[in-house]
Order: sequence, then structure tokens, then C-alpha cells
Amino acid sequence: MVISDESKPVQVVEHSSLQGVAEMGRRKFGVETRPNRRALSVLNQNLGGVNPNPCVINKRGLPETNGVRDKNAQVPAHRPITRKYASQMTFSHKHWPEESKKPKTSANELTVWEDISLTDSEDQLGAAKDQPVPMFSGFEITENNQTKEVEMEDIFEDTVLDIDDCDSKDPLAVIEYVEDLYVYYKKMESSCCVLPGYMAQQFDINEKMRSILIDWLIEVHHKFELRDETLFLTVNLIDRFLQKQSVVRKKLQLVGLVALLLACKYEEVSVPVVDDLIFISDKAYTRNEIIEMERLMLNTLQFNMSVPTAYVFLKRFLKAAQSDRKLETLSFFLIELCLVEYEMLKYPPSFMAAAATYTAQASLYGIGQWNKTCQHHTGYSEGQLMECSRMMVGFHQLAGTGKLTGVHRKYNTSKFGYAARWEPAHFLVQTPSPQ
Repeated sequence: MVISDESKPVQVVEHSSLQGVAEMGRRKFGVETRPNRRALSVLNQNLGGVNPNPCVINKRGLPETNGVRDKNAQVPAHRPITRKYASQMTFSHKHWPEESKKPKTSANELTVWEDISLTDSEDQLGAAKDQPVPMFSGFEITENNQTKEVEMEDIFEDTVLDIDDCDSKDPLAVIEYVEDLYVYYKKMESSCCVLPGYMAQQFDINEKMRSILIDWLIEVHHKFELRDETLFLTVNLIDRFLQKQSVVRKKLQLVGLVALLLACKYEEVSVPVVDDLIFISDKAYTRNEIIEMERLMLNTLQFNMSVPTAYVFLKRFLKAAQSDRKLETLSFFLIELCLVEYEMLKYPPSFMAAAATYTAQASLYGIGQWNKTCQHHTGYSEGQLMECSRMMVGFHQLAGTGKLTGVHRKYNTSKFGYAARWEPAHFLVQTPSPQ
């Protein structure tokens, strides 16, 4: 890795073209072997005895004539919703109601349609056409036990969905506490943020060197197939350490390596050993230097490793957006582009996660996707996210250009569905034409 300034020589070295990282990728981090994990979606497909179509359709039987079923009679596909039956229906956002059963009708109560003249029918139809038919779906009972007609737009109004209802039987989802957990994360995220201008206190490094370091660490993280949480915690540890400790440029790469080591110890099952870090840095540092920097970083950060990063919020917000694999991948692509940019430190992690979700929605599906459920769980409105979203679109447009293209190369692979090739939301950054 080349960390340099225009006026000062290069001090930090690495394997050219990440050859060391590629070789290490074959033998993996650490001495342990990672177990092969099967996705839950694959396991669910192999479960036997599960009805692939869980929706139940209640079929009506054949019509009866004097207590005897007529097999030649035609059964209508559905019963038309009229005022007589609309009052018996109750709408819910979870289940459609089952149709109320009609009591058996005696022969004396049957209406003979042949007795109604054609002229009377035409008069009735003509009168019905002259009157406007309101759009209704039923009646509701008021406090005075009076029925009141319910408009269709009142029923289908945008409401906040219960996104944890599907995990009610999963004890690991802890749905009883998940809302309180994210309220606590929101309160604690300010303690893990850094000042946007902290780099001004450094005398030998600058914002460009930080971007080069993080772009290289993203490639190292991808080659060793580490968890997403590890990457976000690594960047957080680097910024929090540099805010409190002055570092010379030849030690900047050492700071990044030790931050990665600490994040792996906190998040990973298979932890890299010190020799792995020495190898990928092309033996630029000794074992004692790495251990000494680890001690210094932990004491400087007061051993505070439990911080809510943007990853924690992004997973929750994607669930609120009812995301699919495509939306999730694009959201992570956008937020990793922001990790490299020093100017994005002015936004808290939850705001960055919400803006990445909103921008990914706009890129894939257009505007108008930010509903009340997303706003409720993120705490941010569409107008609040617009400025940050436009910056993300700008990073997306320039992702494959310049020298810092580690994130673009990572997401330009089949593993991530070639998300780097997807079109950005150009319309968000276009200035509206004056009228």
C-alpha cells in the first residue's frame, strides 16, 4: 500500500497488487478452519411436510335445492360484495376475513325472478346508473350503535407495519427487547462518533492517507472473507484512535492492521495471528511493534469495543424496508463507499444507514418508497435524508474512476451480483429546471 503526500516520500510498503493478500487468501486467516455454514433458505427448502402454499382457500360446496345438492348447477367463482354482505366483513392488515355462512333459506322465502317484469328491471337499472356509486368497503359501528360507511382510502391508508411479527417464534430475534435495544443504540451512537475535523490535529497524515488505508483494508477484508461487522468496527477503531493519538505516516498502516486484528478478536470465530499481519504488510513491522500498538490502542480507547456501527442500524432498516437480496447488496455497496470518504464522518451511523437504504431504494425502484414504516424505525424523514443521499449518488457515479477503486472491484464480482454495475439514481442529483 502506498500512503504518500505530494511533498513527502513514501514510507509504507505492501505486496504489489495485493499478491500477499491473494496468497494468504488460499491458506485463510489464523490457524483454525472455518466451518461450512448452510444458509437457512437452503435448509428451509429441504424441510419435509411443509405446505408450499400456506394460504388456505375455503371452497364452497355445491348449491342445494330442497336439501339436495344439485351437481349440474354452476358455482360462482366468488360472491359479489354488496351492501348486504359488506356489513359482515372486517378488514385487517394481516388476514382477509372468511365469508360468513348464510342460513338455509326456506322455500317460502325464495324470490321468483321470473315474476319481475323486464320493464321494471330496466327502470331499476336506469335509476341506479343516474346515481353516483360511492367507493365503500363496509360499515363500522359508532359509539351510538349506528352504522357508518367506511371509505376505501381510509382502510388502505399507509400504516406502520410490525416488522418483528414474522420472528415471533424465533427466540434469537428477542422481539420483546429489540425496540429497546435500538433506542439504546441511538443514545449510544454519539459516544462512538468522532469529530469531523479531527484530522487537523494530525501533523504528519491527512484525509487522503486515511482514504488510501481504508480502501486497502476493504480489499484485505474481502480477500480473507471476514464478516461485515468486522469491517465497520475496524474503521470505527481507526478513527477513534486517530482522534486521540498523533501518528506518523510510517505507522499509519500499522494502526490499520492492529485495528483489523482487534475487530477480528471481537467479531470473528477464526482470528488472524500476528504472523498473518506481518506477511500481508510485507514484513514492514515486527511482532513487537504490532503487540505494542495493540496495547497502545486498547488503552487509548479504554477497551471500549462495544459500539453501534452503521452495520447494526443498516440491518434493522433493511428489515423495515422489506428488502430483498438486491436492495441489501446495493445498500452495503453505497455505505462502504462512504467509509472511504472522510467528509462522511459528519453523519452519525444511524443516519448513514438510513440514507444508504433510501438511496438504494431510489436507484432500484424510483422515488416514493420511503413509507411510514421506514420513517418510524429509522427516525428520519425523506427530506432529512436527501442531502446525504445525493452525496452517495455522487460517490456511486465515480466509484469506478480514480485510484481508490477497492469497493468497486469488490462489488463488481458475481458474489455480490455485480452491484457496482447498477445504475445510480441520477435523478436525485439533477437540478430541477426553473419554471
